[in-house]
Amino acid sequence: MQIHLPQILLVIVISYLLGSFPTAYVVARLRNINIFEYGSGNMGATNVIRAMGLGWGLFVWFFDSTKAIIAILIAVQLLPDNRAMATVIAALCAIVGHNWSLFAALITGTIRGGKGAATAFGTLLMIVPLHVIAAMLVVAGVIIAVTRYVSLGVLLMFVVATVWMIVLVTQAQIPWEYAFYSLALALLIIVRFRGNIQRLLAGTERRLGEST
Repeated sequence: MQIHLPQILLVIVISYLLGSFPTAYVVARLRNINIFEYGSGNMGATNVIRAMGLGWGLFVWFFDSTKAIIAILIAVQLLPDNRAMATVIAALCAIVGHNWSLFAALITGTIRGGKGAATAFGTLLMIVPLHVIAAMLVVAGVIIAVTRYVSLGVLLMFVVATVWMIVLVTQAQIPWEYAFYSLALALLIIVRFRGNIQRLLAGTERRLGEST
């Protein structure tokens, strides 16, 4: 396999910048809300739900997912000889861009961003079969409906995705590169949700609908 370093660097830059776009900040500003100063201060769909309601939060989730999809579509055009590698590079860079956003840093003076769940979900739409996506959504929906812990629903959703991707790789149904991606994705999710995990274990995590 030939390595196309200029194209790889271009994929990295484009994907990071796409991921960095601060959707939640822009949307919240439509209502004169600074999302970085509201609730958790997180640049993500859950904080937008708290600030503006479910509809706006789903809107942000959709566009944060779309950022990753666009990044992957561009990447596979730039690196057509290895679509799996292109997808993994674009996916990881888009998530990193969302989690540690250049644009958020320019706005706030601090490297910050979201937790990457919606952006990661967008990457999985391009990687795994639809029945895996359906299972993820069912698991997340049931957990959130029963417990009202959004973080718990999201975490278990990605547990399902990670395990299922590894199974699919071992069955040669998806390329081996996605096994690496599944582990890297799990690490990124754990890093960004570590505070939520600690609060869940301590019983202090805020439930959906509770005041900030």
